[in-house]
Amino acid sequence: MQSVAAVAENTAFDVARRRADFPILGKRVYDKPLVFLDSAASAQKPQSVIDAVNHCYTREYANIHRGVYWLSVRATEAYEGARVKVQRFLNAASEREIVFTKSTTEAINLVATSHGAAALNAGDEIILSQLEHHANIVPWQLLRQRIGIDIKVAPIDAQGNFLLEEFEKLLSPRTRLVAVTHTSNALGTITPVDEIIRMAHAEGALVLLDGAQSVVHGPVDVQALDVDFFAFSGHKLYGPSGIGVLYGKADLLSAMPPYQGGGDMIRRVTFEKTEFADIPSRFEAGTPHIAGAYGLSAAIDYVSAIGMDAIAAHESELLEYATQRLQEINSLRLIGTADDKAGIVSFELDGVHAHDIGTILDREGIAVRVGHHCAQPLMDHFGITGTVRASFGLYTDKSDIDALVQALGAVREIFD
Repeated sequence: MQSVAAVAENTAFDVARRRADFPILGKRVYDKPLVFLDSAASAQKPQSVIDAVNHCYTREYANIHRGVYWLSVRATEAYEGARVKVQRFLNAASEREIVFTKSTTEAINLVATSHGAAALNAGDEIILSQLEHHANIVPWQLLRQRIGIDIKVAPIDAQGNFLLEEFEKLLSPRTRLVAVTHTSNALGTITPVDEIIRMAHAEGALVLLDGAQSVVHGPVDVQALDVDFFAFSGHKLYGPSGIGVLYGKADLLSAMPPYQGGGDMIRRVTFEKTEFADIPSRFEAGTPHIAGAYGLSAAIDYVSAIGMDAIAAHESELLEYATQRLQEINSLRLIGTADDKAGIVSFELDGVHAHDIGTILDREGIAVRVGHHCAQPLMDHFGITGTVRASFGLYTDKSDIDALVQALGAVREIFD
């Protein structure tokens, strides 16, 4: 969580103004005002993003890169302009280091398949953590099946804190890659990535960060972090679904073989051989999500105009408020109370199944996520099958949290 001083500077954050930018937040569900508390799964979209996607399809849509006519040239300029915008948003050294994918999941699979095949051998070690989403576990297990790498898992404590000293003990001369979440989707834990990266590099290992949650909740500077790979999804950053980003240092991407074959990732093809394009094109086979790039560009404009620091301070204030209010509910247990957290709270209510809670809340117009959150090993760590998760966005208001607490009180009464 941010400091009290940082939160105090956020007094001018106009939530009502931001909520007005999101058409869906005016919707009623079961004749109740929508209370959307599932932004960690997928954020809602401001009108500017909706307009950008609509503009692409109604005014400028065509396939990109090879057309010489106006529509294709304009769409190509917008698509490549979005790449530059992502580069600046992450402070990457070059737009060549920005690869468009369909999601964080595909970005991680790209690294596992391409870098893994080119640079790793049987007996090499990869370190993950107990906080990981399945998208940062399964690709490495598939790689282990193919080439025989070893996977180690960095532990967390009972509060969900990443145990840096225990992580350091796992590093060895055989460690080739550390792949960890920047911010846990299930708990909100923010991992100490500066130290993780420093320790890994000192051992000669590369680092991949799953940034699907972190890029939404605060500023990310990949050069300052000195991270080797960073992945995120557009749909969590108030942009469209179906488009994601892999950042990779240019020398690393250039050494990686193509992930998929097809159009637009080649220089020349004969039946005898293929000459591949330079980065990032070599990793973008086929027609991409062109309208998604328009929408992602608009989403970056939107959050940048507000300021990532301002968004982080707003969500920090919400997290503090939600933590206090939820603790007022009898027999509610928070799962994950790490020292450094983003705007995500997970909890269970004694004697009530998470799916029952979610169903009852839904009838009150309250949208939360229930289950294992694609983090089953993490749930196993806590000895539970799942949690109720409320996650906040820049449009979340304290009244949303009040509605959640009131409805949970009613749930408690039903099951008492």
